[in-house]
Amino acid sequence: QVQLVESGGGLVQPGGSLRLSCVVSGSIFSINTMGWYRQAPGNQRELVAAITRGGSTNYADSVKGRFTISRDNAKNTVYLQMNSLKAEDTAVYYCNAVIRLTEMTADHYAYWGQGTQVTVSS
Repeated sequence: QVQLVESGGGLVQPGGSLRLSCVVSGSIFSINTMGWYRQAPGNQRELVAAITRGGSTNYADSVKGRFTISRDNAKNTVYLQMNSLKAEDTAVYYCNAVIRLTEMTADHYAYWGQGTQVTVSS
């Protein structure tokens, strides 16, 4: 059973910082791309940032220069450092991982975490 467990969300004032973490556990062979998505009330889920196994990154325009995604392949963990937070960053943040389960097949599957709430408010 593959599980993605996020942590680090909470309430922060505008201009503040938070660091999200997501740990992948279970029986897996390898993890390809890992990413963070967010969904605000009434909005569709959107990509915030993604990182490949080799470290190439991709960011939504709205967070470029403020958020940094990183990963520790040895720990099966992805991080999202969020600085200069704004009210419009308020959302539930979801971790996503594209995982190869076994060496026997090259098939990859996308898994999601349960989400962690980030609220930016004074």
